[in-house]
Amino acid sequence: MNLGFIGLGNIGGAIAENLARDGHVLRAFDQDTARLARAAAFGAIACDDVRGVAAASEITFLSLPTPDVVDAVAAEWLAAAPEGAVLVDLSTNAPSRVRALGERIAARGRHFLDAPLSGGAPGAQARMLMFMVGGEPQVFARVCPVFEKIGRAAFHLGPVGSGSVAKLVNSLVAFSTTMASLEGLSLAVRCGLDLRRMVDVIRTGGAGNFYTDRAVEGIERRSEVPQFALELAAKDARLILALEEERGLPGRIASTLAKLLEDACAAGMSQKDWTDLPAFFERECGLHFALRPADESGAG
Repeated sequence: MNLGFIGLGNIGGAIAENLARDGHVLRAFDQDTARLARAAAFGAIACDDVRGVAAASEITFLSLPTPDVVDAVAAEWLAAAPEGAVLVDLSTNAPSRVRALGERIAARGRHFLDAPLSGGAPGAQARMLMFMVGGEPQVFARVCPVFEKIGRAAFHLGPVGSGSVAKLVNSLVAFSTTMASLEGLSLAVRCGLDLRRMVDVIRTGGAGNFYTDRAVEGIERRSEVPQFALELAAKDARLILALEEERGLPGRIASTLAKLLEDACAAGMSQKDWTDLPAFFERECGLHFALRPADESGAG
């Protein structure tokens, strides 16, 4: 297929590389010339601007940082895309913004899917992404073969905007379980409990979650290159809170998450990775996480 990709960051660049390796004719654009050069090295056709991608692509994917950037790029795409072309937004976005964008695109005889993803840069590299998709069923069917090659699952959830709602709900659960786990483990350490024993208790006692079951094993590691910067997590938390407020929900947990992530960014961690959150808790709580290897902990 003739595909386009705009936004070649950690996630977008990995997806674009897989698309090129699958044999598609891939046109790409990013304002970062180094990223664009890397795309050319793995076989993409580097374009000078968004319109160059749009004019020659049946389906164009976006992987961009904020709703404002998505709107601006989509306007440029719409000015050059041929009738019947599809724009797929992989970014985390506000449902109201993507619904409005979908209406503008449909009015011009083009098609739109909001398809935010879960899995991050490692999932993009390993083709293990999950896509949460909103849009017309026939448009989803047209793009689904591509989703299936670059990910492990794609859920069609309803009209445009549905994918963005699902992504924010998924992030709310993922963020909150991580934060609660780190706060609980901080309390355990402060009270003198062995961290490995506490992790074993949580896993055995029924409070286990993604963080305590797997991610906690990297609690002492610190990233050198951010895959999911905390400033992006803070942006996502604001989107979650705004959606809850829009729908008349109190947003008690979302507001706490947003404040915590804003505090981490204000403490100089905006460009640190999500996996560096334990360092923020260590600093805030005046402690150090030291997790012994699992085979040394014993049981019972």
